[in-house]
Amino acid sequence: MPIIETRNLRKVFRSVKRYPGLGGAVRSLFTREYVDKAAVEDVTLAMEPGELVGYIGPNGAGKSTTIKMLTGILVPTSGEIHVAGLVPHEKRKENARNIGVVFGQRSQLYWDLPLQESFELLRAIYAVPRDRYRANLARFSEILALDEFMETPVRQLSLGQRMRGDFAAAMLHDPQIVYLDEPTIGLDVVAKEAIREFIAQINEERGTTVILTTHDLADVERLCNRIILIDDGRVVFDGGIERLRNEYGTHRTLVVTLAENCESFDFPHTELVEREGNLVHLKFDRRRITAEQLIRAVTERCTISDVSIVEPELEDIIRRIYLEGYQHQAQAPAPSS
Repeated sequence: MPIIETRNLRKVFRSVKRYPGLGGAVRSLFTREYVDKAAVEDVTLAMEPGELVGYIGPNGAGKSTTIKMLTGILVPTSGEIHVAGLVPHEKRKENARNIGVVFGQRSQLYWDLPLQESFELLRAIYAVPRDRYRANLARFSEILALDEFMETPVRQLSLGQRMRGDFAAAMLHDPQIVYLDEPTIGLDVVAKEAIREFIAQINEERGTTVILTTHDLADVERLCNRIILIDDGRVVFDGGIERLRNEYGTHRTLVVTLAENCESFDFPHTELVEREGNLVHLKFDRRRITAEQLIRAVTERCTISDVSIVEPELEDIIRRIYLEGYQHQAQAPAPSS
């Protein structure tokens, strides 16, 4: 049974239509016109317990609005939503006990208190048994290396240290579900890797369901087996990274190292994108020509010492979808050999 389920979820924000100038201001006093903007439109999805899902999309796509409805902060305009069997906005307190939240731009830690005392307050708020609290804190301190700044006031922590503290705080009460909204924004490489390792271990060890919204696709590739791509308020893709590559990453690159000079690279469905000395990069459409066919064609003309295939970067695929829009691409039959 899904731990998170939405059906035809919709959120519309209404604002007053403004007219320019003094006349417009006077008009607004007597006649009010409203503009409706759908931030989330007909989102239907389901997540099983223990999934680690990347929920991604461009700015303004509806990611944060969806998360706020899942946490109970916002009330949907229409549609159904259930989180661990609860309707979040109707059972906000009960829902809060089931979830943990980390927002990259906000903190749930207490600014003027040492990190240790922030944890103690959260333990009291969530009524975490003392033994469980100690065990959790010891485990999180081990993974996130918290001991060195446990007595430091939160306002004196670096961004990386504060984010590590926020992750531990979100997990102290053993939530079933964790929402991570841009959790690695602004962090250096070392801090990002520590956070990614923590997310992976908690998901694996405790079966915690994790929803990750981020613009850093390295987070998604490192952690997620499933991507939900939202654009203009609608889900445009829901599936595995490999499926996304297969459906939209239609072009691959054949990298050839020449054993001797060769000048002829005008192959069908192929583009010479780079050549540096004896290293040649050939971009090809895998729907029209297979890697094996292209390698055979190259070896018939040139003597090569090495060959490799470079798959399209996930970032390039997502950028292309943002720019061109997502269209399901039926798999063409494999080119005949």
